[in-house]
Amino acid sequence: MKYVTEYRDAALVKGVIEEIRRTVTRPWTLMEICGGQTHAIVRHGIDQLLPPQIELVHGPGCPVCVTPLELIDKALSIAARPDVIFCSYGDMLRVPGSSRDLFSVKAQGGDVRVVYSPLDAVTLAEKNPDKQVVFFAIGFETTAPPNVMSVLQAQRLGLKNFSVLVSHVRVPPAMSAILNSPHNRVQGFLLAGHVNAIMGYWEYPPLLEKFKIPMVVTGFEPLDIVQGILKTVQLLEEGKVEVANAYQRAVTFEGLKPAQAAIHKVFMECDRKWRGIGMIPMSGWCLRPEFEEFNAEIRFDVESIHAEESPLCIAGEILQGLKKPHHCSAFGKQCTPENPLGATMVSSEGACAAYYKYGRNPQVLLAEK
Repeated sequence: MKYVTEYRDAALVKGVIEEIRRTVTRPWTLMEICGGQTHAIVRHGIDQLLPPQIELVHGPGCPVCVTPLELIDKALSIAARPDVIFCSYGDMLRVPGSSRDLFSVKAQGGDVRVVYSPLDAVTLAEKNPDKQVVFFAIGFETTAPPNVMSVLQAQRLGLKNFSVLVSHVRVPPAMSAILNSPHNRVQGFLLAGHVNAIMGYWEYPPLLEKFKIPMVVTGFEPLDIVQGILKTVQLLEEGKVEVANAYQRAVTFEGLKPAQAAIHKVFMECDRKWRGIGMIPMSGWCLRPEFEEFNAEIRFDVESIHAEESPLCIAGEILQGLKKPHHCSAFGKQCTPENPLGATMVSSEGACAAYYKYGRNPQVLLAEK
């Protein structure tokens, strides 16, 4: 299949890794932003094939992982109501709230449904006028366009029984928060190609100007990732600070302007809490006042719900690139995919889930450190 098999060619990947070996002269710490990239890196063992001078740390680019605990608790409160059909993507159902998850609500009789598009939830609202239908609208810039289209479609149809519980976050402010941290270790970024396919990379020059580190737009196949790493290392070794596009088959500088226009029609920037990290100013999107009638938090009066995270879970430090899953004392013990303490263990893009799924032995990894 074009753009898949050739980007998984082992010989080509090994060739690029050899080029990285020839290029690197000193230690560098790189962060891949996207959880999908993290899983590809761990699944294919890319981090283990790289020369020892290159360390990859895992960023906060897993939307399920960074959805704040209090939003999960709000979702649980809404989903448990008898007059509600609560709709979500499947990877949210196992994410733990303070005391349970959406699967538990469903098991106890709540009408919780997995949908494959937010427009499926709009259709459910049309077909069930006696029920309140709520869609859990989470994600980064990638999932924002279909989520805003669901709101616009519900408005067009005049639906009074459809609303969204919004937990949208944005990549550039998260990067700024990481780089502003006194504990920051990141020297170069691999940017998430699907986010940039929507948004382009015109937002990043101000970050370059402020923090003076290179950034490379990178895809998700093994060859994409090692090419992104090579380009980042080349920039670092040459002392160049720029945003490079190593994913030109999918990403342009400007991105998809119609999608961006739709986002800004329905959403506006707002402060947003990130699970394990805390509040990051202007790092999220929320509904504009003119679309407030579709705000599930207001409709169901759950704005006052707050929650405290497990003190055992170090997901916040993992998401900031400060630690890795095997540094957690609960990893594979108190915290497993069947009984997760945090979202990074249960999400399909979570770093902890990747380490657990692909058999990264904590004792071996700790010995390497």
